[in-house]
Amino acid sequence: MEQRQASPTRQAGFTLIEVMITVAIVAILAAVAMPAYSDYIKTGRLPQATNNLSSMRAKLEQYFQDNRTYVGACAAGTIAALPPADDFTYTCPTLTATTYVVKAQGQGAVAGFSFTIDESNNKKTVAVPSGWGTASDSAPITCWVRKKGGAC
Repeated sequence: MEQRQASPTRQAGFTLIEVMITVAIVAILAAVAMPAYSDYIKTGRLPQATNNLSSMRAKLEQYFQDNRTYVGACAAGTIAALPPADDFTYTCPTLTATTYVVKAQGQGAVAGFSFTIDESNNKKTVAVPSGWGTASDSAPITCWVRKKGGAC
């Protein structure tokens, strides 16, 4: 009769080195993907402000046609009431008989962005977060920034 010899048992699994390499690869991918995803989210929320500013311009012109002044616009209950705050808060920092400026100030995920529009349809970016260009109240970008790097 033939005798069988017991073979050593073979264990299946991952070594510590294999697990560490996998974790390192996942960490590198996450480090690259997270900033890109964050910028993607910001880019997707910017049209919300620019659309509301364009809408406010049309409403303010209608208000002016009815009242022959911009004074009193931007108030609740008027045809040119400010949009409700969302990712942006809206204000009318300049409102005279013949001129206006409507401003959208970013908050939350889009903090750092600030856009304006005036009675002459001048669209300006007066503030952007780091890496999105250079804009300030004294040296605004003469369009609404839509892409990283200051592109309109």
